[in-house]
Amino acid sequence: MDTSWLTPLYGLPLYGLPWHTAGQIVLAALLGGMIGFERAWHGHPAGLRTNSLVAVGACLFTILSITAFPVHGSTQDTARIAAQIVSGIGFIGGGVLLQSKNRIRGITTAATIWLVAAIGMGVGAGLYFLAIFTTVFSTAILVVLH
Repeated sequence: MDTSWLTPLYGLPLYGLPWHTAGQIVLAALLGGMIGFERAWHGHPAGLRTNSLVAVGACLFTILSITAFPVHGSTQDTARIAAQIVSGIGFIGGGVLLQSKNRIRGITTAATIWLVAAIGMGVGAGLYFLAIFTTVFSTAILVVLH
């Protein structure tokens, strides 16, 4: 039985997982989790799980936009997916903002969700140093300026 039509984008058999891609997903989860841990440690909403999932989702969408469409001969602009990540994360970030008595709460949490999506996109695009540096630098900002 010919199963060549089942071969994924990377040319590996269906049962084989591209380890590079798996590593990108894991790295995105770890970097998002690093910022999420800081948020959870200080009792803020959108902690470890949320930030890890946002980073993984952004990473996966970026990988898909880079690999899926050019392989299948699409003439669509693949950067549109990246633009929609930013829009979607803005919607999620808006959900954590609260206003009461002329005070807005959750701005830093919304900003970290937005930042974690960018970090996940960086990992998905293969910009590992940039993603790691941004994570460490941003975590330092959150800890030092708490």
